Formats: sequence, C-alpha cells, structure tokens
Amino acid sequence: MVENRPVLTILRHLVLGLGVVIVLFPVWVAFVASTHPQAALMSGAAPLLPGDRLVENYSRLLASGMSQAGGTPVGLMLLNSFIMALLIATGKIAVSLVSAFAIVYFRFPFRMVAFWIIFLTLMLPVEVRILPTFEVIADLGMLNSYAGLTIPLVASATATFLFRQFYLTIPDELAEAARMDGAGPMRFFRDILLPLSRTNIAAIFVIMFLFGWNQYLWPLIVTTDESYTTIVMGIYRMVNVSDEQPQWHLVMATAMLALLPPVVVILVMQRLFVKGLVETEK
Repeated sequence: MVENRPVLTILRHLVLGLGVVIVLFPVWVAFVASTHPQAALMSGAAPLLPGDRLVENYSRLLASGMSQAGGTPVGLMLLNSFIMALLIATGKIAVSLVSAFAIVYFRFPFRMVAFWIIFLTLMLPVEVRILPTFEVIADLGMLNSYAGLTIPLVASATATFLFRQFYLTIPDELAEAARMDGAGPMRFFRDILLPLSRTNIAAIFVIMFLFGWNQYLWPLIVTTDESYTTIVMGIYRMVNVSDEQPQWHLVMATAMLALLPPVVVILVMQRLFVKGLVETEK
C-alpha cells in the first residue's frame, strides 16, 4: 500500500520543476539570443524575451550561412551531419549484430580470442589511431566523401559486447526449436533474434546517432571541401572568426538548429530507448 503524503508529493514536484528550469534556462537564453540583432546582445544586458529577428536570422542561416565562417548554408551542414550520424549509427548496429551473432551461435577456432580482440579495441578510439586511419582513407581516395566520414567510425566494440550479452540471455530452446522447424542460421537471425533485439537496437541507435552527430575532430581532418562541413565544425568556425566580433545571434541560432535533430530522434525513439536501457523486454 502506497501512502499518500501531500507534502512529499509537492516537494518532489518542486524538485523536478527546479531541475527542469535549470536544464532549460540556458536553452531559452540561446533561443532568445537567436531572435535579436547583434547590437542587442552586445549592450551588456542579455535579453530574456524573444525579439523580432527570428525569421530573418534563421532564414539567412539556412539559405546562405555566414560569410565569416565560409559561407556554407546551415541547411547543408545539418544535412551532412544527419547523413553522417545516420550512416554511423546504422553501420555500427549492422556490423555489431552480425559479429555478436557469429560469436555466440557459431563454434569456430579462436572464437573467444576474436571477441576479446574486438573488445580490446575500446582502448583504441579514432583519436588514438587517427594518423594511420587518415593515411588509409587518403590512399583509398575517400577524402571529402561520406564514405571517408563514416567508414572509420562504423566498427563498435561496445555495441558488439552489448548484443553478445543480450544473445547469451536468449534460451537455447529457441535455437533448437528453429533448427527442428528447418530454419537455417540466417532465418533464425532474421525471424527470431532481430525482433527480440528491437529495444536494444533502438537504445544503441540513439547513443550512436548522438556519437556521430557530435563528431568534430575526424570530419575536420578528413574533409577540406566546404560542401562536406558538418554542423559542429560550422559552429566552431562561427565562434572562432579573426579580426572581428563573432555574430553571437547567428551562432545561437545555429546552435538551436543543431539541437533539433538529436531531440527529434530521442523523442521518436524514447519508449524503445528506455526499454532497451532497463532491459524490460528480454
């Protein structure tokens, strides 16, 4: 029996409300700044109410960008980041699903050695192996391309480990029943394992999408063509302009636009994402 204590209920709501205010206040300040001209932000007092430049600032960024930051339209930068994040997330999931399936359900020599070699690559992120990785991508002619942006980041030891741990919780009777019904390995993988893995796939997709969306160092190194500029690179260039003051109203507008795709992905996949994290559907 749950006790009804109005004082505790009010206190919980106050704490939650305070947390929401603390989290959302910087976002509100950034949004307000994106609706004002530059002069209003340089006056010494930050405005807390929206201004009258919302449509002008955002339409300018989406159409032409900032000349001080290369003139790449923000819409193109958002598209590049979205394609990169989507390819990285789907690629990591596809590779990890198949590799975990092979490690758990197939018996071949040095199976566990292969798994631990994959797992040890967690100590070798792309920042550690960036020079040899760049040399390979350059030799293959994949600079300034979506392939060069995504392929070196596709392999994921973390996702392989998580899928392996999940497959180990699936009863062996399912595999035996599928074998008795005449299902081959790939049919068992497609018709049984994939549906059971949907919550894990959703959770890993959200995490890997955010990982790909926030990439900065690798896109900076592997691309020199402005048409492949990502949104994170664009924000950095807008802030670090030389010989003049950054256009903070446009920087804040770009930051607000960069916030939208990850938020949409999280909201759309929230239910499956939470289930995948708490492992309710096993």
